[in-house]
Amino acid sequence: MTWTRLKELVETPLSGLTQPTRSDWIFALRTVSAGLIALLVAYALKLDHPQWAMMTVFIVAQPVAGMVLAKGFYRLLGTLAGGLAAVGITSLFGANPWLLVSVLALWIGVCTLISSLLRNPEAYGAALAGYTAMIISLPALGQPHIVVDLAIARCAEIVLGIVCAGVTSRLILPKLAADAIISRLKRSILDLAEYAGGAFSNGDPASLSALQRKLITDAQTLAEMRTYARLEAPSFATRAHPVRRTIGQLLWALSAARALHSHRRPKNAALIPMRSELKAFVGELAATPGALDDTGPWVARLDAIASKAREMPDLPNDNGSNDTAEDKVGTITRLTIAGDFAEALKQVMRGLDALRSPVSRKSSERGQPALVVHRDYQAAWRNAVRAALATLLVAIFWLTTKWSEAAGTVILVAVVSSLFAARPDPVQSAWGFFTGTLIALPFAFLVGQVALPALPGFGWFTLFVVPILVPAALGMANPRHVGVATAFAINFLAFLSPHQQMIYDPGPFFAGSASILVGILIAIGVFIVVLPADPWVTVERISQAMREDLARLCLHERIPRRSAFESLAYDRINQLMPQVQQTGRKGDPILGGSISAVTVGLEVLRLRHAQLNSAVPHETVESIGNFLRGLARELLFRRPGEPQTATVAVARQYAASIAQRSDRLEMLQIAASLRIIAAATEDYPDFFAKGRA
Repeated sequence: MTWTRLKELVETPLSGLTQPTRSDWIFALRTVSAGLIALLVAYALKLDHPQWAMMTVFIVAQPVAGMVLAKGFYRLLGTLAGGLAAVGITSLFGANPWLLVSVLALWIGVCTLISSLLRNPEAYGAALAGYTAMIISLPALGQPHIVVDLAIARCAEIVLGIVCAGVTSRLILPKLAADAIISRLKRSILDLAEYAGGAFSNGDPASLSALQRKLITDAQTLAEMRTYARLEAPSFATRAHPVRRTIGQLLWALSAARALHSHRRPKNAALIPMRSELKAFVGELAATPGALDDTGPWVARLDAIASKAREMPDLPNDNGSNDTAEDKVGTITRLTIAGDFAEALKQVMRGLDALRSPVSRKSSERGQPALVVHRDYQAAWRNAVRAALATLLVAIFWLTTKWSEAAGTVILVAVVSSLFAARPDPVQSAWGFFTGTLIALPFAFLVGQVALPALPGFGWFTLFVVPILVPAALGMANPRHVGVATAFAINFLAFLSPHQQMIYDPGPFFAGSASILVGILIAIGVFIVVLPADPWVTVERISQAMREDLARLCLHERIPRRSAFESLAYDRINQLMPQVQQTGRKGDPILGGSISAVTVGLEVLRLRHAQLNSAVPHETVESIGNFLRGLARELLFRRPGEPQTATVAVARQYAASIAQRSDRLEMLQIAASLRIIAAATEDYPDFFAKGRA
């Protein structure tokens, strides 16, 4: 790691401080209050490690009530699984320390593998199950008979913290996931309108690209928040259908908006009224305050626009020329895209209404779109091997040197190498954790070793701790500083180790603190040295998966649902974005190509459905099949830098031929799909080739 990179990592957490909002203050005060309540109850129950109850509150604290419940629920499951694993592993292998740490390292590797294949909060629960077993088993080394008591105590402390955090987040000025979904969806609709307006007016490419990335991320966040809302209130189950369907429609609208941008220049007068109407619509929608308070007028206008787009326009007379055929195809292409955008945006608005006023539906009407996520098995195995190997090596050092404080180092290596393994930049995430931990150290020393031994009692504890934890919780409410602030709050309490009788004992304090800091630094070194992740390798792996998906769309006998393809493709793009950002400007063509791949896939699906249309002539069906097989070969076998095969040229020629022979709308739409595929693959030829350099 260069000095410049190290300086960036140190300065980043302290940059960009912003003024806390009212919601931030509510979150901070609620979190600190819940932590104090958990600690007070832990004192009353005489728990062995009451700090874990208070720490759990800060670990599961989230601004949205449903997120607290979700993280708390999976933390509970992870703790129970880790506790059971600790009891089982220690009971079987506790007599042999070397075998015990080896099996624990293997367990951490398995849990890291599972965690890397899941998403938050499920991923968090899986990682927690791994290192919880280590936290419980190591203190029981040499005395396995106490492991059950340790597991029960740990579970009790965790449950207490979860209950306090969950109850306060739900009852004290709650910010509900259901409301957050509606708010985010409204913002996404307005962002979509702004993006479409920029596409019509040839807006700034950088701004449009940033807005497009935000829309992709927001669509994925909506899918996650749906789970949070269902945990928050069982009554939200009636809205689960419109949420999932609306996410699918939002992705469809985004794909259509992207195509609008690519095909924004009209070719003839038949397109000008449609273009003007859509441009005026999105401009008014984006500029009208409170536009979505009543979606009725907007839905009616979109319905009219979509109907017009589906009507057969006045096309040029066929004089047998290629120019006329091209004009026909261009017209139908743009009208189809405009109609798709209007229809999808209309359905998104109807989904917003359904969320605000849920109604029960018949079971036959609840066919939900498939929302699929990408799982990177190679990265998951790398993370598992790295976490298991790092934990085992540090544990071997501990057993060899018999340095008692190294047990804390082993635990922190297991925690950090598992918890941050699947992050896009694990080094930066772990460094933020180290920064927050290091900042917490002097505060914990002054309060725990100087102030509280001289001024004992819960009242003095509150007086000293609240002014420290409230700013930390405010930082946790800010997405830019949540990592450092959370690490500060958790490790401040870990260093402080609050008990009813605090004593001055700096020796164990500094020894334990040093073991924690060293453990984090070792984990960072592991991320840098052991099987380091190469962003380009990850980018190519995801890109290859997208190309293979397109080939399957071309060849597979069963035609998948559009929502299944689209959601998986956008999820992969969401995974690509942080990796591409690490590669700088060189990654921009990859992101552009991946988004174009969604367009290609949707047009392939349109062609596959056209093959099933009885109104389409048999020879056209055969020609579509030949084209799709040629496109699949291109995607699977052509190398970067090699010239494109005749497939793309044939697509353009065949599109022109169809337009010359027929004025039927379904035939012209086939021609339009062929031309859109040709244009997309020509724009990003290297993305649609197998294996980048």
